[in-house]
Amino acid sequence: MRQFITVIASAALALSVQANPKAQNLWYGSPATTWNEALPIGNGRLAAMVFGNPVCEQFQINEETISNGSPYSNHNPDTPKYLDNLRQLIFSGRSDSAQVLAETQLMGPRIYGKGGAYQTAGSLMVRFADHGGYTGYRRSLSLDSALSTTTYSVGGVSYRQEAFTSLADQLLVIRYTASERGRLNFSASLTYPEGNPTRRSARGATLTMEGTTQAAGRAVPGKVRFVVDAKVDNEGGTVTAAGDSLVVSGADAVTIYVAMATNFVNYKDISADPRQRIDQYMAASNRPYAEAKAVHVARYKEQFDRVSLDLGPDKYPDKPTDERIRDFKDAADNYLVALYFQFGRYLLISSSQPGCQPANLQGKWNAKLNPAWRCRYTVNINTEMNYWPAEPCNLSELHEPLVRMVGELSQAGAATARLQYGCRGWVAHHNTDLWRMTGPVDVPYSGAWPMSGAWLCQHLWQRYLYNGDRDYLRSVYPYMKGAAEFFVDFMVTDPRNGHLVVCPSVSPENAPKRKPKANLYAGITMDNQLVADLFTNTAAAAAALGTDRLFADTLLGMRSRLIPLRIGKHGQLQEWADDWDSPTDHHRHVSHLWALYPGTEISPLRNPEAFDAARVSLTQRGDRSTGWSMGWKVCLWARLLDGDHAYKLIKDQLSLVPANVEKGQGGGTYPNMFDAHPPFQIDGNFGCTAGIAEMMVQSHDGAVFLLPAIPAEWADGEVSGLRTVGGFVIEKMKWQRGKLAEATIRSTIGGNLRLRSAVPVASESHTLKAAAYAQPNPNPLFATWTMPVERVNPEGGYVPAGNRATGTTARNTHLYDVETQPGDIITLKGI
Repeated sequence: MRQFITVIASAALALSVQANPKAQNLWYGSPATTWNEALPIGNGRLAAMVFGNPVCEQFQINEETISNGSPYSNHNPDTPKYLDNLRQLIFSGRSDSAQVLAETQLMGPRIYGKGGAYQTAGSLMVRFADHGGYTGYRRSLSLDSALSTTTYSVGGVSYRQEAFTSLADQLLVIRYTASERGRLNFSASLTYPEGNPTRRSARGATLTMEGTTQAAGRAVPGKVRFVVDAKVDNEGGTVTAAGDSLVVSGADAVTIYVAMATNFVNYKDISADPRQRIDQYMAASNRPYAEAKAVHVARYKEQFDRVSLDLGPDKYPDKPTDERIRDFKDAADNYLVALYFQFGRYLLISSSQPGCQPANLQGKWNAKLNPAWRCRYTVNINTEMNYWPAEPCNLSELHEPLVRMVGELSQAGAATARLQYGCRGWVAHHNTDLWRMTGPVDVPYSGAWPMSGAWLCQHLWQRYLYNGDRDYLRSVYPYMKGAAEFFVDFMVTDPRNGHLVVCPSVSPENAPKRKPKANLYAGITMDNQLVADLFTNTAAAAAALGTDRLFADTLLGMRSRLIPLRIGKHGQLQEWADDWDSPTDHHRHVSHLWALYPGTEISPLRNPEAFDAARVSLTQRGDRSTGWSMGWKVCLWARLLDGDHAYKLIKDQLSLVPANVEKGQGGGTYPNMFDAHPPFQIDGNFGCTAGIAEMMVQSHDGAVFLLPAIPAEWADGEVSGLRTVGGFVIEKMKWQRGKLAEATIRSTIGGNLRLRSAVPVASESHTLKAAAYAQPNPNPLFATWTMPVERVNPEGGYVPAGNRATGTTARNTHLYDVETQPGDIITLKGI
């Protein structure tokens, strides 16, 4: 009777999900025919794409350490001989010549290739010979439980397929049930695309596939050994081996357990035994299915359920998700926006768990051996963007893989800093991979960018600002100090203006519209912002830890010699040290706006002229772009306090891109809700999720700002669980007609809570003291630093800009201070 109890329980679960008006599901009325229609599941280390085909089902699978190549480093030992020459060419206005020479004098030697490519683990294929003519079809992904479900009927028999990648056990688990005994008949096999040679076999009730990846470059042989096992556990009927397949006949219910492992230990060590790991993972297959599912769902919900967002009722419950995306441009579908927000959180939970590798360019989902951009870690924005939701969206522990990678890069990058540039500390360029390469790779226009260490260290500091944990800060401070030491040594004085500059470098991945065409320059705006942020944060970390006072003084002294933010002749924030911006430049990167978001050095209150100039630049750059760029622009418009424009970018992002479109710059969303560059890049999903959170709460500018950028379309709503700087949690916040109605905030570590609101608020739980904008927040976690600003002088050169608030930067808001103790609950009501 066990199988029939399972069928009844599964059917009851399906009915409850469909009947629950607040259920958060992606669902479709037909099977996926392409990868961009399949549904993603993952547990951080493992991932799978579920196609939901009743006749020939495919589970395309991934294990996070299957990469071509093997341990290596790619720095260029010849660069020290040429670095001064490259700089002199740039300072003398010959950047085009410097860029040509950089191909051999700066970039990593070609023998190292272009980095290791993240690769598929193949596919599990399940073929039902008797399931043609199915009816009543539905496939879905539950964001509430991280379960993929496919249901349909054939000849009066109801079939159900469930799948999940267990957050409790390192297994992909697939369950088949039928409404009648003995009706499950199928074959199962493991397949692999042409490329890495594999050996496949079937023995007893287990499929096995083993392989070794190929080289990543002439000097980087392929040495990753991987093993995939699929164990079939049948209830009733038989399982027999036929060649390299398993045949299930007359079963009542079947559970398939898939385990994957490699010999990867860390970026320097590939000595593990994948077979031994597989055996350890498979031990969990002895757990009864109902228990395994319950433990997985409970583990998942502990993270996912921390945040809820209600932007209104589901007006279109009977419309499949792909149709909702298609119709979104013309429909008021706020429920889809909330679903998209939560889908981003789901993807981060599924691709970045503590102890795992960080989420890469496609999270952990990839069907190819040579995917777009090799599915590496593009650290000139894309990797960082993956983690923008981690702290505000209450998934702080999911930041751990990125933090650990920064530590590994600090080790690998120390050799690059010393041998390629003759500097202390550590450096990494625009891209890295499983092997933590830190030298410049690809081509100079993108790869000659030594700035990722500064950007990555911002994540270390932001995590501290959200948790206030000095033990954590002490553990990551050496990475921050090492990154700062590199720039102390690497920066030079520009003989043309006396400023300290990073040289050579690029503004990713753009070039000014001038001749001769080049993009290798000195003193680029983004570089100045990143170095200023790194120096500021490292000095503050040293002060918080009571260490390195002289080093901190050095950093702050050097910070004062950086080029200020500059406003050019078009009223724009300049992308380069010179006024070269074109109002018709619609490039996808908006790197010069980094100090607005994710940086904090541009503020409507502290340097409003820079704030206004950033708005001009963003307007000139335009809205439509690649998917990830539009996600970034949602965040930028939220920081500009323009919720309506941020929402316009969300509408642009939620434009349906046909599943077969794999090239372009138009952005949008695939039928399965994956971000489309196109092709798929997961950073757009994460960027948009972070942007939606930023529209509801901001805490970067010295205070917790409630509802800073709510669009007219979200007149009424409610959110719970968002986190802020200072260790505060928005337990509940409700707004009506676009204005704050009530809020409950929990203090986790105590300290002063400075609140900012567009409407006056009152509290029955705590005393609210009026605060002044000119008065710094006494809570050190809210400390701010403001970049100085210059404006182009029509008579030549630059002059300091004033702090005159203009236009939309003048915002009348109310400011309060609340003293809190750990565990305090502050209740607020809008007046």
